[in-house]
Amino acid sequence: MEVTGKIIQKLPLVSGTSKAGTQWSKQEYVLETNDNFPRKVFFDFFGERANQYNLEVGDEVVLSFDIESREYNGRWYTNIRGWKAEKKDPNAPQPVAASQPEFGAAPAGPAPTGPIPAAPAPIAGEPLPDFTQPSGDDDLPF
Repeated sequence: MEVTGKIIQKLPLVSGTSKAGTQWSKQEYVLETNDNFPRKVFFDFFGERANQYNLEVGDEVVLSFDIESREYNGRWYTNIRGWKAEKKDPNAPQPVAASQPEFGAAPAGPAPTGPIPAAPAPIAGEPLPDFTQPSGDDDLPF
């Protein structure tokens, strides 16, 4: 999974020794998305990746991550574990999305001019269809 945003907080590096005696480290960050309604995402880099990505507050990044949940004493905890971060160059030109019409937008092309044509008048002598009664050739279930 990926998310794009700006690093708004860098927490202190946490390290320790496991029960097996191996050293570990974890670097935690908070990222704020660039959406219309920005969201804050707390994530970390664990192990060798903790020192691999030197992100600072204010950096625009594309974060690749995995989500993992685990149960402990009847409660569930979720981690967002980063595995790659690519800094975005703030001076690089932003890609222009292909222009697509918005929902409800007027169709492309010239607008019709002149009066709107009227619906055809019923033919004299022909009865109008009765839409209140089901027809025998209707195979719709409703």
